[in-house]
Amino acid sequence: MAQAIDASKDRPGDPRNQEVVFPAGRDPQNSNLETPVNSSGLVKWFINNLPAYRPGITDMRRGLEVGMAHGYWVLGPFTKLGPLRDTDVANIAGLISTLGMVAIMTATMALYSASNPPQPVATTTTGGQVPSTFKSPESWNNYISGFLIGGVGGAVFAYFVLTNIAIIKNVFGGLFA
Repeated sequence: MAQAIDASKDRPGDPRNQEVVFPAGRDPQNSNLETPVNSSGLVKWFINNLPAYRPGITDMRRGLEVGMAHGYWVLGPFTKLGPLRDTDVANIAGLISTLGMVAIMTATMALYSASNPPQPVATTTTGGQVPSTFKSPESWNNYISGFLIGGVGGAVFAYFVLTNIAIIKNVFGGLFA
């Protein structure tokens, strides 16, 4: 087996001897690399459909979508793994903790945007397109405002679903059986 592997090193047609990682744009001075993962069609499609890179949406909507997702999924760990998890107030404690976390994330984004962050750069994965959201202070402020509103809304919606899960099961009983 080892001899076969050693012998394959001398054959340029062997797939094991083909290069799969290249500098982005074939420019060796570019610090970004094209790999089979970050330049694949599936990964490019996924990344470019995330709210941060999706073309044609406003700064406020980008922040709103990101905030809703974070507010919604952060509630679960606070509710089910927090110190009050075995009490009657676990859900409300999780909601208050989530709202605090959303406020902290909003404050940290505001501090970051005030620090004059570097301009976003187009990479292999983003396909050369960079949204204008993260290029000006006004755009950052719109994004952060949307994040706060979405985060609070997502947390409240998750709290509502978690608190009323018995009612939701009764209404849609046939679907969850």
